[in-house]
Amino acid sequence: MKKVICNNKEYIIENPITVQELLKDEIKASKYAVIGCIFNNEYQNLSYEIQTSGTLKLIDISCKTGMKIYARTLIYILGKAFEKIYPHEKMTVEYRLGNSMFCTCDNIKITPEFVEKITNEIQKIVDKNLPIKEVIMTRKEAEKFYDETDTSKGRLQFDLKSNKEIHMYYCENYYNYCYGTLAHTTGITQKFEIIPYSDGFLIHYPRSKAPNKLQKFKITKKLSWALEEYEKIHKILNMNTLYKLNTAIEEKRMKEVIMLAEALHEKKIANIADDIAKHKNVKMVLIAGPSSSGKTTFAQRLGIQLRLNGLNPVTISVDNYFVERQDNPRDENGDYDFECIEAIDLKLLNEHLVKLLNGEEIEEPSFDFHVGTKRYKGQKLKLNKNDILIIEGIHCLNDKLTSQISKKEKYKVYISALTVLNLDRYNPISTTDTRLIRRIVRDYQFRGYSAKHTINTWHKVTEGEEKNIFPYQEDADSIFNTSLIYEINALKDVAKPLLKEITPEEEEYAEAKRLLDMLQYFDAIPKDQIPNNSLIKEFLGGGDFKY
Repeated sequence: MKKVICNNKEYIIENPITVQELLKDEIKASKYAVIGCIFNNEYQNLSYEIQTSGTLKLIDISCKTGMKIYARTLIYILGKAFEKIYPHEKMTVEYRLGNSMFCTCDNIKITPEFVEKITNEIQKIVDKNLPIKEVIMTRKEAEKFYDETDTSKGRLQFDLKSNKEIHMYYCENYYNYCYGTLAHTTGITQKFEIIPYSDGFLIHYPRSKAPNKLQKFKITKKLSWALEEYEKIHKILNMNTLYKLNTAIEEKRMKEVIMLAEALHEKKIANIADDIAKHKNVKMVLIAGPSSSGKTTFAQRLGIQLRLNGLNPVTISVDNYFVERQDNPRDENGDYDFECIEAIDLKLLNEHLVKLLNGEEIEEPSFDFHVGTKRYKGQKLKLNKNDILIIEGIHCLNDKLTSQISKKEKYKVYISALTVLNLDRYNPISTTDTRLIRRIVRDYQFRGYSAKHTINTWHKVTEGEEKNIFPYQEDADSIFNTSLIYEINALKDVAKPLLKEITPEEEEYAEAKRLLDMLQYFDAIPKDQIPNNSLIKEFLGGGDFKY
């Protein structure tokens, strides 16, 4: 007899039973469609057969994890539809744009007829509510499978010699590998849209905050351009998939790959500095980006390039301009909300900025976070003729932060790690996952935090980004992609043991296991191969800049 606990309710089972069968009433009564679950701190779908005692948590599409499963399942269905209509053609899922995935086809022009065909075929598959089954093969079975089918789907699992099992998802006569859990049936992905976009198309899906409604796709021209530019460059360099990257490591060509990646960064930073210098009225550069984007290193490398343009960068830290602790707003849980813009003393900050731009001297505050107050230690600041202010912070793209400064005097830069590397044609690497791995490494190296702590607080970090950063990214004058094609290879050896410290008994294990499952496919790069001025050193340590 086994005991399963879900939502403080106890279920006794005598024989193996699927999650769907055990909790059919709860699933039916859920306000939003249930798409998966976490059993004993591992992600599973509803067809998972429970054979042991444990704890169970249902996942519906109103949470981020649920919508990720939704999007992943929709991509799987898209692949099935595409293969049926165009059996001899190839499609690639490139990267995420908001609540859409951008896809391209090798030899197909995206026409209204294409959109209609794909949309209708996806809808047929959804309406049939077909089961999606995970099949686990031994290496011997997989070898036979690959010999007979002549396919590269899921091949990265087989190429990894330590893998004793090869996992594939099957639906009717279609199979594919998906990094992460899928829904157990096709019928759950009711809301979707195919939209022609650039040289490919988008498959658009709902937001987790409004999962039953498909919102109109908002074009993010600047962000799209930045992603497209990096994608094209890495295709030209023939380095857009993990297989090609690992091959370069195996063939000892990584020095060249690293040099090219770093040269691309330097070129883009130099271009931004040149553009700033052309705007003669600009008096301050405002830099914003989500967590672990590499803002600190970027700001210092930009400063070097600005000096080559005859400008002397002077930094002001927004963190020194917090309101007094008793005046800090609180969130819905009654905790201090340090990420909202009202947590900044906007009046004092703008007063100081106006004085500086008028050639006056100010005394900079230094915020004491232990007691929650500003302290003045005689730190004076005055701008000289060729000085330019550099300000970095989460609210820097929001004009409310610098409301007293005219727009012509401000230059805004949005930075983020916009990953363009794919595991394979159907499995792009999540930008959010890249940043989370960066943060896990940095938190351990410089802040003494465990991977468990970082994963536990990550949802609050991303919620703050969605509220305070992403809505303003299109207001930037320039966008800088801080991703490096080789960075996960470089971070792997530090991140892997930290994630392994999280035990199956801990709630964070599900995310840790998911990240470890991804990291296993990356061949590691020794830290000593990475230049000391590289942005990734901000997370690994040992770089030339102060962090």
